[in-house]
Amino acid sequence: MRRTKGLGGVKAGAVFPTERRVEIVELEEPRISSATEVKLRVLEVGVCGTDREICQFRHGAAPAGSEFLVLGHELLAEVVETGSEVRRFRPGDLAVPLVRLPCGHAGCAACRGGRQDFCYTGGFRERGIKEAHGFMTDFVVDEETWLHPVPRELREVAVLVEPLSIAEKALAEMRAIQQRLPYERAGNRALVLGAGPVGLLGAMALVNAGWETYIYSRELPPNPRADVAAAIGATYVCSQIQSISQLAQTVGNIDLVYEAIGATQTAFDVLEVLGADAVFCFTGVPRHGQPISIQADRLLYNLVLKNQVILGTVNAGREASAAAVRDLSVLYQRWPAAVRALITGRYALEDFREPILEPSGIKNVIVLGRKV
Repeated sequence: MRRTKGLGGVKAGAVFPTERRVEIVELEEPRISSATEVKLRVLEVGVCGTDREICQFRHGAAPAGSEFLVLGHELLAEVVETGSEVRRFRPGDLAVPLVRLPCGHAGCAACRGGRQDFCYTGGFRERGIKEAHGFMTDFVVDEETWLHPVPRELREVAVLVEPLSIAEKALAEMRAIQQRLPYERAGNRALVLGAGPVGLLGAMALVNAGWETYIYSRELPPNPRADVAAAIGATYVCSQIQSISQLAQTVGNIDLVYEAIGATQTAFDVLEVLGADAVFCFTGVPRHGQPISIQADRLLYNLVLKNQVILGTVNAGREASAAAVRDLSVLYQRWPAAVRALITGRYALEDFREPILEPSGIKNVIVLGRKV
């Protein structure tokens, strides 16, 4: 364990991008320094593919003046102290934060309006990802404005709010786009690419909204991901059994595609069978160095003649995060076992490398403050 000189007492999982190391560091326990700040005791931190890429030194940037980046952007925390002007929280409340912080450019209307998820300067910071320490430590301090309260009854699964917020933002944008259509759809068929946490949570939100939902993933059934799909009423289709052309025949006109696998070749191949008047939403980007080919002529032919829309979306703002808290309550009431089944591993901070560098299961979580 590395000890940062002159500090001590609070442990954190960190990555050293320049030195290409991943280890535990010790930090000074943070303190409230303004009247609008909230001090949080970290309860759980979710692990995702972004953390893995950062620890493989493909992505991520340490804050200015720091040689390391504290990991973790999927947080569930408990309020332990509040500044004098904090009104929405009191000690004992549960909270989840926004990940992205606004840029400092006066001309960025998105950030100045509190919608840094649409920042167009690129100067934003992201907790645990880009130029801002994350949450994989015992205590953090954040501004009240970037926090959302969480009902106590969601304690067991609330660490899923951040990945669900990604789906919430994507679905909100796709709904807005589909309002362009001059007719009411006879049926709504949605295809989710990938059966990871973001994909399965997106599938839950789609099924709950009344969409006939299919999940396309490579794992052969039976498996826990297919079990979750069945439990929520979605259809699980294995890419090792059905080709993309066969998938298109199974689904029929694909009205919506929610991509949650990292913009792989598979995603671009599915784009070729997108239905008429449909929307395809990318939430991931290609892995570094991954070659991807596209049939540009066929793609443009379909886009023009079938009135299709391709959308890219990243991160989530206040509205999507609030919707994630609200809808997680609905999903948890409707499918409690399926929602709980998404969290397949809980690890102590001392073991944080294992679920990041050698992942297994669906969603792994780092537990702070108690043994697992």
